Amino acid sequence: MEARRSRNQHQNLSSSSSSTSYTQKKPSNVTRHQSKFSSSARSHSNAARVPFNNAQEDATDADPQSFPDFNPLVGTCPYMCPERERIQRENLRDLAVFERLHGNPAKSSPSLAVKKFCRTISTKYIQPFDVRPLNVLEDTLNYLMSLLESKEHPFEVVHDFISDRTRSIRQDLTMQNIINKKAIYMYEQMVKFHVISHHKLRHSMSDPNIASMHHLNLEQLTKTLASLFNLYEANRNSTYVHENEAEFCSLHVLLHLDSSSKPTVEPLSLWFCCVPALVLKSKEMQFARRILRSFRLGNYKEFFWTTASQASYLQYCVMEPYINEVRALAISCINFGGYKLHPYPLFNLSKLLMIEESDLESFCNSCGLKTCTDESGNKLLPTKQTTFSHPKGGFQHYSFLGLQEYESKF
Repeated sequence: MEARRSRNQHQNLSSSSSSTSYTQKKPSNVTRHQSKFSSSARSHSNAARVPFNNAQEDATDADPQSFPDFNPLVGTCPYMCPERERIQRENLRDLAVFERLHGNPAKSSPSLAVKKFCRTISTKYIQPFDVRPLNVLEDTLNYLMSLLESKEHPFEVVHDFISDRTRSIRQDLTMQNIINKKAIYMYEQMVKFHVISHHKLRHSMSDPNIASMHHLNLEQLTKTLASLFNLYEANRNSTYVHENEAEFCSLHVLLHLDSSSKPTVEPLSLWFCCVPALVLKSKEMQFARRILRSFRLGNYKEFFWTTASQASYLQYCVMEPYINEVRALAISCINFGGYKLHPYPLFNLSKLLMIEESDLESFCNSCGLKTCTDESGNKLLPTKQTTFSHPKGGFQHYSFLGLQEYESKF
């Protein structure tokens, strides 16, 4: 009996604790004060658009209800980093290499320190002087983007710093409910950063730490894109499409080239349903859909021709990981479908696959195929070889003919 009574008391205590925990998480009246923007975004939640205030990474990485029942803040902090945070991090020697004054890990300055991203924000401590207004956020973002050109440190170090600090910028924008065209431009800049990082980090994925960083960057890229799409929607005019909206929508499509990566939960077909007709008809979206179709159908001729003639820099950054995959598919088709007595000239094949002839020979060898030379000195690919295989360590980087100016930016 005593054991049973003890168990009953334990169950009652657990139930009470669970109830208390739920009460603490129960939504406050914050929903009454949500902006027109939140309502607009929610109207599209059945499609692919995630409401801006529910894109939690942009707010606090916590439930949006963690903000108290008040109107959006108006930040007053005049610096890139609030003074009390800077002093606290100096005392803790918690300064990134870019924030150290003369290399001193315990000393910074208002022109170097940048507000860190905070995953959990207690409503008790949110004060206007801890939040940066729009003009300061713009200056902070411009400063961070200038660091992308830094050659003093490895790119992964630069990326790690900028990624954290841009999340903090998104956080401050959300807390102040800033949804105007300046916010759109800032989000576009942050998406560009994540797209470039998506490409650059990929070439160092042999390091497990960088591979993890690449995965986290892709998460931030998709979240930032989702918020950008909602900003477009909040500023929508039936006769107007934002200047860069079509290109950024095309990036979302191109991220689906690898169907196994699942960049978003919703099907792409559902996402297309809520894209404005003017955007769908744009050359950027027509390009992305053509690339996606040719990739999935294995139409390598159309894939390379379309890429060479129409790809923008950002589109190429997203597509680049799949180019060698399509090259391997093309060589496989030619090898197995060719006539054994007529080897395929590497010169012709290089023009088809948009790759230097010397690089193509190396590419064929990495796929387990041998090349030969005829009496005139022309390089040839004998067909019907049975040794074709994808390299176990992945493909090395090869340039894309016609887009070398993009390569130089990497």
